[in-house]
Amino acid sequence: MISPLARPFPTLPAIGGVRIGTATAGYKAWVRADVTLVEFSPGTAVAGVLTRSRCPSPEVELCRARLPGGRARGLVVNAGNSNAFTGLTGREAAAAQTAAAATLLGCAADAVFAASTGVIGVPLPRDKAVAGVHAAHAVLGRADFEAATVAIGTTDTFPKAATTAAMIGETRVTLTGIIKGSGMIAPDMATMLGFIFTDAAVAPAFLQDVLSAANARTFSCITVDGDTSTSDTVLAFATGAAGHPELTGWDSPGADAFAAALADLCRQLAQLVVRDGEGATKFIAITVTGAEDDRAAHVIAMSIANSPLVKTAIAGGDANWGRVVMAVGKAGERAERDLLSIRFGTTEVAAGGAVVPGYDEAPVAAHLAGEDVSIAVDMGLADGRATVWTCDLTHGYISINADYRS
Repeated sequence: MISPLARPFPTLPAIGGVRIGTATAGYKAWVRADVTLVEFSPGTAVAGVLTRSRCPSPEVELCRARLPGGRARGLVVNAGNSNAFTGLTGREAAAAQTAAAATLLGCAADAVFAASTGVIGVPLPRDKAVAGVHAAHAVLGRADFEAATVAIGTTDTFPKAATTAAMIGETRVTLTGIIKGSGMIAPDMATMLGFIFTDAAVAPAFLQDVLSAANARTFSCITVDGDTSTSDTVLAFATGAAGHPELTGWDSPGADAFAAALADLCRQLAQLVVRDGEGATKFIAITVTGAEDDRAAHVIAMSIANSPLVKTAIAGGDANWGRVVMAVGKAGERAERDLLSIRFGTTEVAAGGAVVPGYDEAPVAAHLAGEDVSIAVDMGLADGRATVWTCDLTHGYISINADYRS
């Protein structure tokens, strides 16, 4: 069933220097594409943010080792098998698949990046993985971004993508991103699998700078269930096909415009993941202001967003602001009870350590009945500020995850 918070798939322009092929490797008993191969033109810059899980997949380790090179010619994505916690067998399969892709693309093996998503603990079938890359290469250039978005999905209920643009001097550059993810979402860097493509010319080091900055305000500000994946990967590829002078740093003309566009794209993608949260019926924005600093505000906001009690209250339309107080108090950051104020939507519900005089729950209940819910907490201490996004916790989440491997 498609999430009630789903958004229509946008019209995505082609990106110069990018060719896509999808195929069926048969990782699960389904009739659909589950392997994606992307070819990039020579000189394409790459940057990435990867999971901080101490049990990462071989694909994450492979990307981590290859990112310092700064250049990419290929990307392989597998869906239906995360290849995580699979030992030497999994590492050999990932190496064999990317080596096969490199041979087909005529490039060095370390110029091919990889990501996999799906069940943990099942080794990637080496023969199927290699055959899948060959099949995807045979149709390279025939698939578009929508086909790739569908192919990288697992429990996703709708394909998620976004596009934006920026002006660099007199040149208009395009940025397009595709992403998958709906459960096991509490990124400590990124979110499940996300891939960004642009025809802008950007030096690898600067691309890494702007992606890391954007990630801190977007992908690292979402949570569905408080669980960080073993496979979280976001990679950005800049082909340079637009033809403008390369952006090498923040002083480059157009650098600010490009960074703003990338941040906006990442925000759109991150919020789409929350809108497809497993079992979700509410999209929740949580803003914390007045904290000691931005870091503290982020910690407090995530404490609220990850609270099952807060999330279930929102699911039931219950204006239980006491659960928000609880989540603030357990966050471990400085808090003064009698300085705290809380809003649901535009209605202040608590301040000065107590419910506000004359509190009327009717407008709050009306706000909670909608699909988009906002909670604002002011700590009253300093200028620290953060916004994070989450969804409610419903019986649907349990149903999906109780038989995930079935």
